[in-house]
Amino acid sequence: MAQGTVSQRASLFSTPNRSPHMDWRNLPGGGNIEDRRGGGGLPGGGLAVGGGIGGLILALIAYFFGIDPSVVTGGGQQQSPAQTQAQSQAQGGQAEDEDYQFADRIVASTDRTWTQIFQQSNRQYTKPTLVLFSRSVSSACGQASSATGPFYCPLDSKLYLDTSFFNLMQRQLGGGGDFAYSYVIAHEVGHHVQNELGIAEQVERKQRAARSEAEQNSYSVRLELQADCFAGVWGNSVKGREAANLTEDDVREAINTAAAIGDDTLQRQGQGMVVPDSFTHGTSQQRVNWFMRGFQTGNPNQCDTFSAAYNQL
Repeated sequence: MAQGTVSQRASLFSTPNRSPHMDWRNLPGGGNIEDRRGGGGLPGGGLAVGGGIGGLILALIAYFFGIDPSVVTGGGQQQSPAQTQAQSQAQGGQAEDEDYQFADRIVASTDRTWTQIFQQSNRQYTKPTLVLFSRSVSSACGQASSATGPFYCPLDSKLYLDTSFFNLMQRQLGGGGDFAYSYVIAHEVGHHVQNELGIAEQVERKQRAARSEAEQNSYSVRLELQADCFAGVWGNSVKGREAANLTEDDVREAINTAAAIGDDTLQRQGQGMVVPDSFTHGTSQQRVNWFMRGFQTGNPNQCDTFSAAYNQL
């Protein structure tokens, strides 16, 4: 595919189809962003993908959506506008790259939220780094491809995102909108918060001691729902203290996205049946409920997904 230029680039965040509501450009920047789109990762590397899951393919899998890559259809990766212009950034500069600017502002916003929350408990928050990549990337947790979806690596405290994922959200999932895209980033930041608090390590120990795969999965569900709630806590701070001008439509976008990526919804669409013991991220209703709990309260103490009985989540 021919390489585009900055002037020719039609960014996801500047298209007419983009949500007109959330004004992320009002948010101050300053997030830790590592841009590897020009040449990070190994060509053709990453996770092997094969099998089938209907229309939800490629990036709508694995870490964020809780679908085993072995049941997802493989295929060639098409470059997004963000990818095709990556090599032109050396000439055009990141200031003209709206994907970069969007990620920078959202990460910086989550930094402000969690720094303040940690300070209230006399703790220090270590800000994560968001790595933007195209096609494949190397992390301390191993090699990953775009098909993995957004993920957090606790070994290097970095979030990883191929921005073409947002295009796939919009085209294949119907989950577009800037606040919905922000929710994806905030969810991964939620995993970083869990790592900072030692929650992730505790869950890992419990999973190693689990007596069945279903029990292991139940701990994963609790962890993911808490990350959804933490994303909602950030959303509350944007609504209350940041200048992003959130509207009800913005919140509805995030809710629709949370609902669309529930394990039950994805399994029903992908294989025509639901297997609760295989859930790793929670049902659509659970994901919406926990996101909204964080969003409505703004209190991370309300995000305790580990005390309630599993069937009461």
